[in-house]
Amino acid sequence: MGNETNGAASAPGSLLEAKAVCAGYGGKPLLNGLDLTVRAGEIYALLGANGAGKTTTLSLFLGFIVPLSGQVRVASIDPATQAAEARRHLAYIPENVALYEHLTARENVAYLLDLAGQRETADAIGQALMAAGLAVPAFDRRVSGFSKGMRQKVAIALALMRKVPVLLLDEPTSGLDPQATADFNQLLGLLRARNVAVLMVTHDLLSAADMADRIGFLDGGRLIEEVIASGDERFDVRALHRRYAAKVAV
Repeated sequence: MGNETNGAASAPGSLLEAKAVCAGYGGKPLLNGLDLTVRAGEIYALLGANGAGKTTTLSLFLGFIVPLSGQVRVASIDPATQAAEARRHLAYIPENVALYEHLTARENVAYLLDLAGQRETADAIGQALMAAGLAVPAFDRRVSGFSKGMRQKVAIALALMRKVPVLLLDEPTSGLDPQATADFNQLLGLLRARNVAVLMVTHDLLSAADMADRIGFLDGGRLIEEVIASGDERFDVRALHRRYAAKVAV
């Protein structure tokens, strides 16, 4: 089993930080003293039952909600007061990737880069799509016929081209078959090698154990346990499953 801590303290190289954050919607508290840190070149998996506060945590870093108390930083920027600037430092891939159905994969990446104020050549976009694992014949096909895994590859290519230091993922392996999940995990390894800080919220314990450097368990809007990968086995998956199942059942 990996080493455990009861929270996440500030550390050198931290690109995502939440300190003692309380936040919610319409007066309903969903985060209650959240402490979370994700460092450059680290993949952090955040697990928890429905309603535990996982998606709210992503909204916090995206600047969609303002904390009632506590501190939030994205690459040292406060998304509550500088949301646009904070978002320039991150890419976000939701559970269901939204692309323009009538455009091709290459055209989608070009258009979305243009919206971000970045111009790239068709060849450069093709190289990013290839790095993301999309088959070459699909580069110039409309995405309306793409599977979820193919759409995610287009989104990853966009993240690679933007060269942002932070990637947020919402249930990235939901609905993927085993091969598509393995492909996606390879892409996460590529991003880690590029020193990107990756925060993914997920119910997929096996994928988290395969790729994460740290796994945090969220319950009642608070990080109640954190497990760090160590040794050749990285995590004791059976023990993690027992503890995760117990937390979800509570």
